Amino acid sequence: MNLADKFAQFSELWSQKKVAVVNDYEVKLAKLKGEFVWHTHDDTDELFLVISGRLTIQLRDGNVVLEPGELFVVPRGVEHCPVADEETAILLFEPAGTMNTGDAGGAMTKAAEILS
Repeated sequence: MNLADKFAQFSELWSQKKVAVVNDYEVKLAKLKGEFVWHTHDDTDELFLVISGRLTIQLRDGNVVLEPGELFVVPRGVEHCPVADEETAILLFEPAGTMNTGDAGGAMTKAAEILS
C-alpha cells in the first residue's frame, strides 16, 4: 500500500479513513488542520504517527510536538487534544471501533470510513 496514494484520495479534515486491519486493530489515515476537542479514551492507548506537516498533541501537563516520521502514544485515560496549525497527514493505530472523540462526543464525532 502506498500511503501517498491513499492520502490523495480524500481532502476532508478530521475524518478518519480505515486502510487496514491488524487483528483487532485498525490502521487509519486522517488529515488535520486546526484544533480538535479535548477527549479521553478510557480503554485504549492511541498511536499517532505524523506523515507530513506538524502535529501538537496538547496534554494537561504539557504539549508533545511531532514532526514527519515521529510518533507518540497517548496512554489510555490521558486527556488530550490534537492541534495542527498547517494541514497535517497522520496515521493512527487503535482498536477497531474506537471513536475519534473518545468520551467527549459532540459534533466532531465520526466513525472511521473505509478507504479502498
